[in-house]
Amino acid sequence: MAPPDSAATLDGAVRWATARLAAAGIEGPGRDARLLVAAALGATQTELILHPERRLTDLERRRVDETVARRCRHEPVSRILGEREFYGRTFKITPDTLDPRPDSETLIEAVLEVVGSEGRKDHPLRILDIGTGTGCLVATLLCELPAAVGVGIDVSPGALEVARCNSQQLGVADRAEFRLQAAAEVCDTFDILVSNPPYIRSSEIAGLAEDVKGFDPAMALDGGFDGLVVYRQIATRLPSVLPAGWAFFEVGDGQADELQHLLKTALMQRIQTSRAWRDLGGRERCVAVELH
Repeated sequence: MAPPDSAATLDGAVRWATARLAAAGIEGPGRDARLLVAAALGATQTELILHPERRLTDLERRRVDETVARRCRHEPVSRILGEREFYGRTFKITPDTLDPRPDSETLIEAVLEVVGSEGRKDHPLRILDIGTGTGCLVATLLCELPAAVGVGIDVSPGALEVARCNSQQLGVADRAEFRLQAAAEVCDTFDILVSNPPYIRSSEIAGLAEDVKGFDPAMALDGGFDGLVVYRQIATRLPSVLPAGWAFFEVGDGQADELQHLLKTALMQRIQTSRAWRDLGGRERCVAVELH
């Protein structure tokens, strides 16, 4: 079903989409409407502004309707577009991958701060990304650290294909390797480890927002009975995988102290430094430990 005649122009389609999204309870309906109308028509935001009077064909109006209907069902805009911006770069996403979020940029900032303070930004660092998903962490770090090399591991073949594609698009494929591998299977040694593992408690999955639980892969969300199961698995491998270096972890709201205690208990005298970084919302989002 095509939108009404009032939506037969670019401007009319945006107004119609905005009203429909608002009625569905979508936050920021005007912003989403502009993005979705442009995507449905293969247009740019500039075209929407410069040519508001351009008339849509019946096929274009149906495409707008289908696209807006997906958002009304609370499918994230990034899922509809098939891409998400992360740290100023565009990453392809699919149903096989977690949708990268701004919170995870805190890990990038933490790594760059530590590496910069140690004067190692131009060193040939080896980076391991556990649960790489889209590859957004390791690929971004390779973009920011031009002498580094990285390995991203995941247990999802589909996610690894996406990560490889993103590394190629960003021009770092020659310094990146992606492996179908669990944390317990890693035998190499690295200078830096980063990970955004699943950290939602199993009992809390059902209560997540629909745009999360309905579209992010469950295996990338469910962190077990206390949300820390995967962290424990990684902690057992840290001494051999990271004989001397830094491990950076994303954590959920209120988990920073729990993770620091877990790591100190598991690694005992191996930890030289333990730190936490806050995201833009003021929540402790990244926990890092330096091993020696």
